[in-house]
Amino acid sequence: MQSLSSREKNELNFETVLVLQGGGSLGAYECGVYKALHKHGVKFDIIAGTSIGAVNASIIVGSRSDEPAIALEEFWLDIAEGITPPGLPDQIRPYFAATNSAIFGNPKVFFPKWFYPSADYFAPYLWQYFYDISPLKNTLEQYVDFENIRNPRRPRLIVTSTDVQNAKPSIFDSKYDRIEADNVLASAGYPFYGISWTLKNGKYLWDGTLLSNTPLRELINASPKLDKKAFVVDLFPKTQTEIPNNMFEVWHRARDIMYADKTEHSVHMSRIVTRYLKLIREMHEILKSGTLDEKSKEKFAKVEQEYHKLASERGAVIDQVVKIQRHEHQHFLFEDADFSIATIKELISMGENDASEALAKNGHAIS
Repeated sequence: MQSLSSREKNELNFETVLVLQGGGSLGAYECGVYKALHKHGVKFDIIAGTSIGAVNASIIVGSRSDEPAIALEEFWLDIAEGITPPGLPDQIRPYFAATNSAIFGNPKVFFPKWFYPSADYFAPYLWQYFYDISPLKNTLEQYVDFENIRNPRRPRLIVTSTDVQNAKPSIFDSKYDRIEADNVLASAGYPFYGISWTLKNGKYLWDGTLLSNTPLRELINASPKLDKKAFVVDLFPKTQTEIPNNMFEVWHRARDIMYADKTEHSVHMSRIVTRYLKLIREMHEILKSGTLDEKSKEKFAKVEQEYHKLASERGAVIDQVVKIQRHEHQHFLFEDADFSIATIKELISMGENDASEALAKNGHAIS
């Protein structure tokens, strides 16, 4: 999918952006969402992602083919596992598949430390991780030509991670940075599942979800001048009518609340800032047209310089948000570790259907 041309952007004066959350195997839902958006001709200037969202984003932007939607689906079908017996009921399959992932890993994404000899093998209390995600690097390089990410005809890519040592965000932006497989891996080291950090540019980096699972704010900071039309994929349901029945369901609900989309505040604040700037602009024009003494002119010149800087660097507003929300039929804490082929295909189909409905609801032509 190509980015908008310069002429189109100048005419429209906004950027269309896609924001992809982290969520393990739930990232297959994002694959379905992107398939629908691509099918209906939605073009993006910027794609931002964290964790598995960064993996999806890197495949979309850096795909070796001109059909990123096809490449993305091939990736998900490639990493899906076929060990889980076919035909298992939906109530059982996630438990079986997640247990299989926890014990045996996923050969194309991560492998468990206990299957490989190491100096501290018999001292697990010294381990810093349970799973190594270096297999994901090899798999990514099969699907992503990282030179393509620097192609100006491709959408701009933003990948977020967390600095282990100072708890600050570490942002990789294809406009300024040379993004490689290690940058994407740095965004996907989720410590609560025992996944290793990545050492990149002298920094120890963990999953970007630790700071923000919906990197819209980071995207706005990286591109604050143009208004935004944002498509946000929300993998974690914000609403759940049923009260949890046990501790696993309690943890599941708490996890959903922690990682669900919380961009409403960012949207609200961007609109408040825009109103302030309009007010300041009106005051600026009044002062500019008035008669000022020399001392007032000097003060006004300084204020005018600061005004233009603020207006040009922080004048963007999130004009529209199209949210594609995943819904779930059952509440399972480790649903994001279910890589069974049946679940992956189901998630892709759900994402595709939900995105098509969201487009129709927001007035997009559906072919």
